[in-house]
Amino acid sequence: MKANIPPVRHLAAVAALAALAGSCAAPRQAPVQPAPPAPRPVAVATPAPPPPLPRPPANWIDQPATPGDWTWGIVAGRSTASYGQPGKAPLVTLACDKGDGEVWISRIGTGSGHVPAALSTTTGTRPLVSDPELSSPGRITIAIRAKDPILDAIAFSRGRFAFDLAGNAPLYLPSWPEVSRVIEDCR
Repeated sequence: MKANIPPVRHLAAVAALAALAGSCAAPRQAPVQPAPPAPRPVAVATPAPPPPLPRPPANWIDQPATPGDWTWGIVAGRSTASYGQPGKAPLVTLACDKGDGEVWISRIGTGSGHVPAALSTTTGTRPLVSDPELSSPGRITIAIRAKDPILDAIAFSRGRFAFDLAGNAPLYLPSWPEVSRVIEDCR
């Protein structure tokens, strides 16, 4: 036998299902704002690269020494060796900054920012770059860690070493005990 369900009951069941289906709809979302446009790239002027280092002559060891003598002393609490002629500003100074464990090599010269330099010894040539925070007008300074092998190479170079600074004439300096004293005082 077939069950007779009155049509009103079907209608009530369909209405209940429709009410349930309507209550489970997803909540309304706020309209999505478009992303702000990307900032326009700004052209930044890049400084001109420093001039390249002059190539030291192949026989730099045979070049005449730069006129002057080394002297050693304590200057501003630092072991310091200075090279130059009496009565004139030193051409080169080596100073021990014991607090930072560095030897500062400073020379008269021109340049700005990070100036390329090179130290040549009988065992080889080492490229370096100046430290603009240590440099001052007319003097370019390079900071080298006190235990860096280039300092030993300078101390034990056979008679002399060369100090090249981009845009400046190379200096050919004797490797005298004053240089070694500063290096050893810094270790």
